[in-house]
Amino acid sequence: MFGVVVVGIGIAGSVRIRDLLNPLPSSPSESLKLQGFVSRRDLGECHGVRQISLQEALQSNEIDAALICTDNQNHEQSVRSFLEAGKHVLVEYPMALSEQTAQELWQLAEQKGKVLHVEHIELLTEEFKQLKKEVDGKELVEGVLHFTGGPVDEQKFGFPSFSGIARLTWLVDLFGHLTVTSARKEENEKEKSSKLTAHFTTAENRPLSWIEERAPGLKREKKVRFTFKSGILETLPPAPRAAVGPFMQDQNLFAQKLLGQVPKEMLAAEKRRILHCLDLAEKIKHYCQH
Repeated sequence: MFGVVVVGIGIAGSVRIRDLLNPLPSSPSESLKLQGFVSRRDLGECHGVRQISLQEALQSNEIDAALICTDNQNHEQSVRSFLEAGKHVLVEYPMALSEQTAQELWQLAEQKGKVLHVEHIELLTEEFKQLKKEVDGKELVEGVLHFTGGPVDEQKFGFPSFSGIARLTWLVDLFGHLTVTSARKEENEKEKSSKLTAHFTTAENRPLSWIEERAPGLKREKKVRFTFKSGILETLPPAPRAAVGPFMQDQNLFAQKLLGQVPKEMLAAEKRRILHCLDLAEKIKHYCQH
């Protein structure tokens, strides 16, 4: 059994606690035992689980791993603190707000002999799984992924290429290695709106665009227009209801890593993808600021 603590009790942290308390029978998650949670707020308990201090979480011999569910700006310090304390770490994306920092954290995890797992539930949704099936084997001519949603606090969640890295991860997972060719960010502070537009080329020199648009009242949705040699995909394919939610799927994957059940090749490929996406996010930010 691995004793775990949840750090941060927002929406994701609450879901983590729920899933840890109700693991799927005969799943890897049954090897995880929730020992408490850490929060800046004084909550006392959540779902019957006791609140503990950060210091207790770092020092307790009963805690082997931490699930980091804090604001993006706090990920780096939280991950570093728990790795240095000799704990395994699961952290929400993005794991850090720079590619270099992510490299340093991975090196620290390797030095300590600990698992550093970055949650990517966007790849575990039925919506994405169906899209990937639809795209698989087709030859891209050009494509656009357009996301809309409400405003987010850039101070807490980072530049839009980092706070929206889930969409960037979609494109990399679908089409492989990308090169940023240009990017721009338009914003209206008075209306609290922003629009990030980034352009890429694939390894086959095919153009791809990503638009991340946020404003009050904007419906949260994704639109695609992928042109293939065989035809055009203009709507996301219908997705069935998932038997197991993405957070639980991710939790099972983390537990599998702790149990040594994930092949090294898969771990290496996952690390390459995550670092490539962070590198792209950083380059997009640089283009927009210069």
